[in-house]
Amino acid sequence: MVIEQALSVMLLAASLLKGGMDVAMPDKNIDGTFFLINRSQMISEDYVPKTRITDLAGLSQSMREDAATALEEMFAAAKADGVRLATVSGYRSYSKQNTIYERKVASAGIEVADSYVALPGSSEHQLGLAMDVTKSTSSSLSSKFGTTTEGQWVAENAHLYGFIIRYQEGMEEITGYAYEPWHIRYIGKEYAKAVYKSGLPLDLYVSLHRMELYTYLVQQTNEVLP
Repeated sequence: MVIEQALSVMLLAASLLKGGMDVAMPDKNIDGTFFLINRSQMISEDYVPKTRITDLAGLSQSMREDAATALEEMFAAAKADGVRLATVSGYRSYSKQNTIYERKVASAGIEVADSYVALPGSSEHQLGLAMDVTKSTSSSLSSKFGTTTEGQWVAENAHLYGFIIRYQEGMEEITGYAYEPWHIRYIGKEYAKAVYKSGLPLDLYVSLHRMELYTYLVQQTNEVLP
């Protein structure tokens, strides 16, 4: 199944090479929208993206400009379908993430904390590209959101606006986090549609993308690149 899903990754590699390494390997470009961040690929506490407050209802609304615009577009589409969403948590600084992590460790223990809260420096919220969303009538975050009308709408439509459900159900061993149907990550419409179609978590999608890109380069140069 994974091999079949990975076929969609292959279609992108060759075309991306034409635009330079930032385009060919967008997961390495921290200022791009496809940058991969997790416990293995962390960023400095000094990284602070330029953000703006979204024109939406809810809490902690700041995101990067491209992500904020896309989120506003998505919320408008949801409203047109009779689905009302609200923001809960957007951009977080390194220090804010550290406070949240330490608070969770103190209240629930390190094992639970590591399942739900990113270590400072490994949070997508620090990139300004992630938003926790929920129903307009609630500010709490729960896996039950995935079974609600609002959660199902987000799961089925977020990719059309450049977002993915970052921490999918059943992919906990790969992502390192429990299922979070409320956490959406902006990666741009082209990639979001491809990742959604593949059914893979971003971590695995990126790994397969790198593998396919490397194989393509070896074939073209007939030598193993350093």
